[in-house]
Amino acid sequence: MKTENRVTDILGIQYPIVQAAMSWITDAKFVAAVSNAGGMGVLGPHAGHNTSPSGPDEVGKRIGNEIRKLKALTEKPFAMNLYLPEDGHSDKYSEATFEAAIGEGVKYFVTVGSVNKAMMKEIKDHNCILIHREVTPSPKAAKMAEDHGADLIIATGYDEGGWIPQNKIGTFSIVPTIVDSVSIPVMAAGGINDIRGVRAAFALGAEAVYIGTRFIASEECPAADATKQDIVASKGSDLLMVSSMQRSTPHQFARELETLYRNGESSENNEKRISAIGGVSTSMLHGKLDEGIVSVNTAIDLITEVKSCKEIIHELMADFIES
Repeated sequence: MKTENRVTDILGIQYPIVQAAMSWITDAKFVAAVSNAGGMGVLGPHAGHNTSPSGPDEVGKRIGNEIRKLKALTEKPFAMNLYLPEDGHSDKYSEATFEAAIGEGVKYFVTVGSVNKAMMKEIKDHNCILIHREVTPSPKAAKMAEDHGADLIIATGYDEGGWIPQNKIGTFSIVPTIVDSVSIPVMAAGGINDIRGVRAAFALGAEAVYIGTRFIASEECPAADATKQDIVASKGSDLLMVSSMQRSTPHQFARELETLYRNGESSENNEKRISAIGGVSTSMLHGKLDEGIVSVNTAIDLITEVKSCKEIIHELMADFIES
């Protein structure tokens, strides 16, 4: 298989694999490890943070500091994640993140949320590459993102970890639907943990993969060791729906949420409970598994050991490595 395609050409990377932003559990060391191994690392919105920032100014300072650390560790391309609110709205934290990233010379952005015309225009006005991921993907939203400057689209299936698409369409179904709706390259996301998933994604028309859960179980990921071992030990059949938006491995807090949700509690109220304890930082970053949730994709049976980012990339990208 060719070692270059439209995605590697656009992003300037060796292999068509991008590490998902994953909110709390990215930092400079981790992102640099992915980029140095030939993929594209992505700094999440809480990269390098241990606690929630008190305001937008603090967000900007922390992100700027993390980017400077990252640039000292790699000369390879990396991206910054940005949340996009609904069109016509703004988000002070996203704006602070963008300003800090631009100030540090970042040229690649992974946006997640809605097609926000103003923010997308600002990214393109700075001559940056825009990778867009709609939380609940659809052909209409993908085409709209393309029309407003997206260079790449991420098609996310219901199999994914993190925020789950609300249309409940699996990766195997959503990827070709999105591929057929746009002319720009599409990345596949959701339940891709080994080379078979990568091959399936490319067979469906994707030109790259966007990987989260598999990279959590890497040596360089700042997630707690307890979290990594939890992923290795858990099975897809163990997972609990704690709201319509998230699933978790089974621990005390997750079981409590699952019971509430099953008995009619709204997803919104359960998400407020998760947010009140610090989101996934409590469990996934700090390793207090019984006090939070561990949000992962449905194919965790395939993750059997913790490896380096380089080893993971070489396994997933074996078809792109010239012998």
